[in-house]
Amino acid sequence: MSKRIQLSKTGGSEVLEWADTEPKAPSAGEVRIANKAVGLNFIDIYFRTGLYPAPSMPTGLGTEGAGVVDAVGEGVTHLKEGDRVAYAQGPLGAYAELHTLPAAKVVKLPDFIDFETAAASMLKGLTVQYLLRQTHELKGGETILFHAAAGGVGSIACQWAKALGVKLIGTVSSQEKADLAMANGAWATINYTEEDVVERVRELTNGEMCDVVYDSVGKDTWEISLNCLKPRSLMVSFGNASGPVDGVNIGILNQKGSLFVTRPSLNGYADTRERLEMMCEDFFSMIESGKIKIDVANRYPLADAGKAQDALQNRQTTGSTVLLP
Repeated sequence: MSKRIQLSKTGGSEVLEWADTEPKAPSAGEVRIANKAVGLNFIDIYFRTGLYPAPSMPTGLGTEGAGVVDAVGEGVTHLKEGDRVAYAQGPLGAYAELHTLPAAKVVKLPDFIDFETAAASMLKGLTVQYLLRQTHELKGGETILFHAAAGGVGSIACQWAKALGVKLIGTVSSQEKADLAMANGAWATINYTEEDVVERVRELTNGEMCDVVYDSVGKDTWEISLNCLKPRSLMVSFGNASGPVDGVNIGILNQKGSLFVTRPSLNGYADTRERLEMMCEDFFSMIESGKIKIDVANRYPLADAGKAQDALQNRQTTGSTVLLP
């Protein structure tokens, strides 16, 4: 037997159970990972609350982790028992001592990345990779707005944008978070609890506004984000921290300057083994170069996953959080 976090119904963090489970032996094309560290992400909360429906109940939770290959299924050739590895995509169940998943979703860890760093950054780092290098390939010289700039994704985005020569304006909720975003390479910050985001963007850009807005907040910032864009520029909505964007009249894109909008996801970009490997190579190289440093700011025992989720949901964290089996 091994331990995992599971839930039998959706709801608040109280629905999370620390339960015994029989670890699944890997089928053909699968591997089983003995997790050394597990990543905490907002998407985990979406599944817990039911915003994203789980395939069945009871269900495990989490899609990101790092550890050692414990067992290998038939037909797997690129991994072997004992390999140091990491993963960022489903199926659900990473909040566990042992997790079985398709080998195609698992990559070897280079020696210069430890387990906690990998678990804290795989999903977030690959998210920033597709946002800045694929959804809109930033060349340098652009001005962008990035919401939640002091969070796990935002902290990496600030560093990567600076390395590309991009002016990143980050929204934050406190002076502490503003200082962190600036230390990570943001060009400017806006404290949305005290400042009008649209007016401050207008001031910072001398009225030109932004080439791209990256919005993981959702419902509460949708129209604010659109109002920060130049004509014919791009709105990237990639999260729902405040709830999903719905009831939108597509005509608003015309009214605000013939805007473009996209709703991307990691699974939509890392949809083949080859693309996943390319994205990891790009991200890992940024870590190796020192241009991106991962701030593992919060650590919780895996059994306390509920407390960790509450801290994330209540905006009490900066940087990344890992759960330790």
